[in-house]
Parts: sequence; structure tokens; C-alpha cells
Amino acid sequence: MSGLESAPRRLALEDIADLRAYERERPEFLARVIDLKRRRRVPVGPMLTLLFENRDTVRFQIQEMARVERLLSDAAVQAELDVYNALIPEPGRLSATLFVELTSEDLLREWLPRLVGVERELELRFAGGSCARAVTEEQHAERLTREDITSTVHFIRFELTPEQVAALVAGERVVVAATHPACREETVLAPETVAELAADAAG
Repeated sequence: MSGLESAPRRLALEDIADLRAYERERPEFLARVIDLKRRRRVPVGPMLTLLFENRDTVRFQIQEMARVERLLSDAAVQAELDVYNALIPEPGRLSATLFVELTSEDLLREWLPRLVGVERELELRFAGGSCARAVTEEQHAERLTREDITSTVHFIRFELTPEQVAALVAGERVVVAATHPACREETVLAPETVAELAADAAG
């Protein structure tokens, strides 16, 4: 499949290749998505990583799940589309998967209770002084959110003003910050990441 920039944002059944067709496409598509994720992955300190999603990254996720789980029916694939289409950003919005990067059982036991609510404690800070706070994706939040322990994966979005979209398009400086009391970190977005997010938000 060629670039998807001009395609409709949401994925439909016809966008998901069957298993044999996907095996033929997969080496090239995998290489392209690896490069895409490199530009869209943002570490925020040593424990948090944001992966800003777009149509290609979501299609890759669905294709890989279908491949691993041998999803052969339209109904099974549609169920995945219903879940993951919410991660494709609409104009004026950015979507991201938040990963809590803990590499041992001891670290998980120590930090997951301490980081409850971290998915709501992220913001994008723009050069003009405005910021966009993270909002959890509603259909995922209920099963991922607990009062006493957080998950290692969260799905979030940022709702942007027209001025913030214009700042991305102009390539202005943007900082992603974690403001959780147990994890206060900041990362300046690389210019290539800003360019990716500008394409998402501008539609």
C-alpha cells in the first residue's frame, strides 16, 4: 500500500489486507512503520514514552494482531477496527499511546501504584505560553484505570486550539511535559516530530 496521507482517516475492512496479502506486503510496510515510529516516539524521562499514533501506525497494529491471532472473519477484524480507530487523530487533535517503561517485577511493584493518574498528567507546552492537557480515550480508560495501581499502557489525546495547530505547522518549539508528582519530566520535541504532529493536527 502506498502513502495514506490523502486517504480517509478512519480505517475500514477493505483497508485491512487478508493474511496472505499482508505477508507479501509486510516487509516493506514494517520497514516504513519502524521509520515512522522513530519520528513519532518521544521519551519523557526514563519511565515514560509517548508514541503519537496516525493511520499507518494503527493499521500496522491491526494487521499485526490479525496476523498473530489468525483473525480470518470480517467480524473479528471489524471488532479490532472498532477499538483502534479511536486512536487515529482527527483534525485539531493528536492521539498517543503512553507506555510506562518498567523493566522488572520489582520496579513494577514499586512504581505502578505511585504513578496512578499519570495518563492525565501530561501536557504539550507551546512557545506562546499555551498548553494542551492530555485527555484519556474514553472507551479504553475504564479497563485501564484503577484507583490503586496504574497500567503500563494508556491511550490519550490532546485537543488543540487553532493557534496551537498553527504553531505546529510553523515548526515552533513544543515541549511535552509530565506533571505527575512522582514523575516530573520535560522533553523538547524534535523538529521531525513536530512536522509529523503538524500533519496529524492540520488534517
